[in-house]
Amino acid sequence: MPNDETQTPTLNRDTPARTSHAPRARSLPGAAEGPSPWLLRLIAVGLVLAALNLRPAITSLGALLEEVREGLHMSGSVAGVLTSVPPLCFAVFGVMAPRLARRFGAGAVVCAGMAAIAVGLVVRPYIGSTAGFLAASALALMGIAVSNILMPVIVKRWFPDRVGTMTGLYSMALALGTALAAALTVPVTGALGGNWQTGLVVWAVLAVVAVLPWIVLVRDRTPAPGRPEPVAANAAEAPALKITRSRTAWGLACFFGLQATAAYITMGWMPQIFRDAGVSAGTAGLLLAVTMAMGVPLAFVIPRVASRLRNQGPIVVVLGLCGLIGYSGLYLAPAAGAWAWALLLGVANCAFPLALTMIGMRARSGAGVVRLSAFAQSTGYLLSIPGPLLVGVLYQHSGGWGLPIALMAGLMVPQMVAGILAGRDRTIEDEC
Repeated sequence: MPNDETQTPTLNRDTPARTSHAPRARSLPGAAEGPSPWLLRLIAVGLVLAALNLRPAITSLGALLEEVREGLHMSGSVAGVLTSVPPLCFAVFGVMAPRLARRFGAGAVVCAGMAAIAVGLVVRPYIGSTAGFLAASALALMGIAVSNILMPVIVKRWFPDRVGTMTGLYSMALALGTALAAALTVPVTGALGGNWQTGLVVWAVLAVVAVLPWIVLVRDRTPAPGRPEPVAANAAEAPALKITRSRTAWGLACFFGLQATAAYITMGWMPQIFRDAGVSAGTAGLLLAVTMAMGVPLAFVIPRVASRLRNQGPIVVVLGLCGLIGYSGLYLAPAAGAWAWALLLGVANCAFPLALTMIGMRARSGAGVVRLSAFAQSTGYLLSIPGPLLVGVLYQHSGGWGLPIALMAGLMVPQMVAGILAGRDRTIEDEC
């Protein structure tokens, strides 16, 4: 049964005699020593802090969406556009991440991404118009987009023998940041005077803190462990990979897109669903926090379990069934069973760390992971754009949540099908 180490090709450290006849030109001075332990710890801290900032810009807005709509005089359809901005930005800006990483380095791009998040979160509450709010949100989301793409790449490069563990660690931090923003935004807003602008801007502080470790990493040029720096052979191999020919890549892109659709509908609209059912604003924020908090333990467990299985299809099915039950309950008894539905939908949302894990497992090389991560996430987010917008339109024109919830439940079926396809034991290099 495979473990994390089998998913990433590394130099065999245990049998140096067998590699003694390899050409000396493939190694670089200092590569044998690898990074120091303090550097790896700093990278791990940077990953955790960056992951904490990948969702508060979205879930803090979801908790105060009604107040933002009133303050900026938004209709339901415009609010639907607002909840569609995250996947749109992730699709558009995510495509740029591999090129930026090749030119400036992955660490530099993530550092700039954290800075963009901080600036966007500071500016958007006070810009005074819907168009300005959308533009500032897009700046923050651009930083999130490039960091989203490069997280699996950084894990693959610096922790090649611990892909599942490190993916679980930053996925857990991502879920924690998501849950904290959902749970604390409303009470923090109240404690700071009840102004929604103040409640949104406080999350910029976390982004500023996340910039700090990446500043150090930008200046560091230590070779990654387990393999030399890229050489001509690897560079020649990368352009030959036609990822659009891979059924696994398309399956993973569709799975990623459908889980993103469910996640952004949940983050953008679930508090409003509960509020319209008679739940108070504070409790609705807590329910969203519970949904997001389920990802804290499960985002650490699921990647570790998935990385030890040859086929991740069974995990996909379990998560999908939890989503179907949760949406059914939300349709039939949104207030009476609110906590149960929040828990079940939280389990279903853990398709995200599973998708990230499969990105690391469905490619053999670092170059393959870069291409697969960019393709699956950018294409997936592009596919997810209509979902939140359609929910807003259906809600406004039907006058209730029946049709939107039916749409959410219906999308779980193709999500399971795509996940089963993406979870098969093969790599994109085999198919391309």
